[in-house]
Amino acid sequence: MKRILGIFALLIASFSFAAAQEKKDITTEKIKVSGTCGQCKKRIENAAYIPGVKRAEWDKNTKELTITYRASKTSLHQIEESIAKAGHDAGEVKASEKDYNNLPECCAYKEETAADH
Repeated sequence: MKRILGIFALLIASFSFAAAQEKKDITTEKIKVSGTCGQCKKRIENAAYIPGVKRAEWDKNTKELTITYRASKTSLHQIEESIAKAGHDAGEVKASEKDYNNLPECCAYKEETAADH
């Protein structure tokens, strides 16, 4: 009986340690993401949900994406690349002209300069 209780205690300790390690692996950060509207919000958040991402919420007013992810499964740079591929500048990663031009007209966030006219 003592042996069974000892094994049971060891299992509980192992699971507790694993859960504590898992929490240390979860990171929450904020990054600037360019966009203009509700369609952008949906597209940005969907693009951010790559494997390892637990939560993604973009604020249209502040242009900030709050992202919670497991650092052992993905990186902030990989998340930014996925968002940029959807057409939105994200953190240090800029969307390609091709990806940006695929956005609906209402989602165009780049301002035209005088040279564009």
